[in-house]
Amino acid sequence: MDAGIVIVGGGAGGLLLAARLGRRLGRREGPNRVLLVDKTPLHVWKPSLHEIAAGTLDAHQEGLSYPMLARRNHFRFSLGEMSGLDPENKQLTLAEMHDEDGRVIVPERVVAFDQLVLATGSGANLFGTPGAAEHAHVLEGTDPARAFQKRLATAFMATAFSDARILRVAIVGAGATGVELAAELLEAHEAFGEALAPDQRFQLDITLVEMAPRILGGVPDRVAEQALGVLQQKGVRVLTETRVERVSPEGLATTGGEVPADLTVWAAGVEAAERNTTYGLETGKLNQFVTDDHLRTSATNVWAMGDCAQTPGTDGRPLPARAQVAAQQADYLARALLAGSEDRAGVGRFVYRDRGSLVALGDDEATGSLMGGLLGKRFFIEGMMARWAYMSLHLDHHRQVLGLFRTAALALARLMHDRISGRLKLH
Repeated sequence: MDAGIVIVGGGAGGLLLAARLGRRLGRREGPNRVLLVDKTPLHVWKPSLHEIAAGTLDAHQEGLSYPMLARRNHFRFSLGEMSGLDPENKQLTLAEMHDEDGRVIVPERVVAFDQLVLATGSGANLFGTPGAAEHAHVLEGTDPARAFQKRLATAFMATAFSDARILRVAIVGAGATGVELAAELLEAHEAFGEALAPDQRFQLDITLVEMAPRILGGVPDRVAEQALGVLQQKGVRVLTETRVERVSPEGLATTGGEVPADLTVWAAGVEAAERNTTYGLETGKLNQFVTDDHLRTSATNVWAMGDCAQTPGTDGRPLPARAQVAAQQADYLARALLAGSEDRAGVGRFVYRDRGSLVALGDDEATGSLMGGLLGKRFFIEGMMARWAYMSLHLDHHRQVLGLFRTAALALARLMHDRISGRLKLH
């Protein structure tokens, strides 16, 4: 299997890059010019994983088929997971694939490339916490999010018919994922409770545990304060400056005492796959591929972007693992690769520009800050205005790979589906 430009990882950045290159190069030179590789057949926008985990968003309804996207955007797609890399000979290896019974259905494959872009993402950093791997759920992708949703639906049903009448959930990490998950779980609980008889309704007790002095580190203080106020108003218990020392089936042992929990979700920290250290490329302490300010790795004609890349910002510190970083890097690499030169003549170095932060806090709540525009360098929004701005980010991502008309039709279809079938999914 050969391709000119190979992109490994179809997340927010990898898919946008494949679509932009495909529309330019694929139309002119054929779809074999650009190849996208991903280990799943469906693309799901990563910031919506907390909704899938809570059951308020259907993964199959939300997911976009990579083969369909490839056909529309003139690139080629291959299902697989990278297991080896030979940068000197410009070859990568895709691991064999198995069915549910463990039988090999696709053999190991070798892919030759002219240029390679690594966009393999990252996972949760458990920081070596005892019991975390065994007893905490992580939201690293669609499958783990769906697995937690099934566990949550079972817990909801069991609690409704138990004598305890209380379900306790602990969320470790009060970044955007942890905060948004807490709010979305409350939405799911409210929707579930509306269908129960009064004597079956139960309490949902959520505790959010954060090691830092405040929640939502990296966003303006005002946004964090607004989010904290909304969470506390909704009844979420927030513990800051609290480190988790152990996770067990009964809950958390922390520096501030015991936190009882029937379900634990780990949403703290980011770490790339340990396998990254075996590919012959320079990696950092979080297993990310070290790049320069042109997104080049230590190997010629190999770039890295998104959460799997340790890229310096203008202050010299690594850029944060955020969807808008990956999107801007996709735009930069599309221009750089289309320029067709190793020295990027006329493209210059990559410079990340913070466009602001938005945090969803339930069905009709959000808060955030936006950068630039007519209202000054930074302005703050909240409530429905912030919620609509948050939703527009999701729709704009779809627009860039589906087009305006199909995105509008898809949004309308999903709105009608929720009106008819209800927002909470228990399958």
